[in-house]
Amino acid sequence: MLQAAGVGAGDEVIVPAYGNPEVAEAVVQAGAAPVFADIDPDTYCVDPAHVAACVSERTAAVVAVHRFGHHADVERLKRLTQRHGLFLMEQGESQQPFEEVGRRRAYAAYLNGRLSGLRTPVGSEGHTYQQYVVRVPGNGRPDRDAFARALRGKGVECSVPVKTPVHRMPAFRRDVELPETQCAADETLALPVDAALSKRQMQRVVSACNALGGLLQPAF
Repeated sequence: MLQAAGVGAGDEVIVPAYGNPEVAEAVVQAGAAPVFADIDPDTYCVDPAHVAACVSERTAAVVAVHRFGHHADVERLKRLTQRHGLFLMEQGESQQPFEEVGRRRAYAAYLNGRLSGLRTPVGSEGHTYQQYVVRVPGNGRPDRDAFARALRGKGVECSVPVKTPVHRMPAFRRDVELPETQCAADETLALPVDAALSKRQMQRVVSACNALGGLLQPAF
């Protein structure tokens, strides 16, 4: 898509740093340079306000990535890119059957109403909960990782969705401060919300998380 739009050497493409490196890799393969923008802390998608601050004379395009079932703020990004004459490209997530999305939303509502201590996802309009991502309060990565280990010890599968932001990876390291991106990488944890989970399994997730309340410490 970048090459078809004529993006190439000498151009910059604004991309999110929170996620996997494939978007930045595609920019490099097109001959352009990735510029990393911060994210909205509620949706984990690129923040239009920070995108606006990243625009330069070399900017040719912006890539919006939809994350965890949240949709990027495409309307604001469209207005921004049209104002500057830039291409706007989207990377979406795989579409899920309507019934499966409905079950995921029901499970998410169940978890939202029963989990204590964790910061549960913001239920924006259209959220499909492809992943159920919570924030573990405390002092960042050490507390989040300790909570995850304890949870797995209770038989509940969980995963860290983004371990290293792209702008901190050796191939793309940039001397840029992206506080929301780094905070999300340090605090987020994906809990199971598969559409095939039974009510008993969901209760097990809640019981295991809430039983670990002593590990959850307020952030300093």
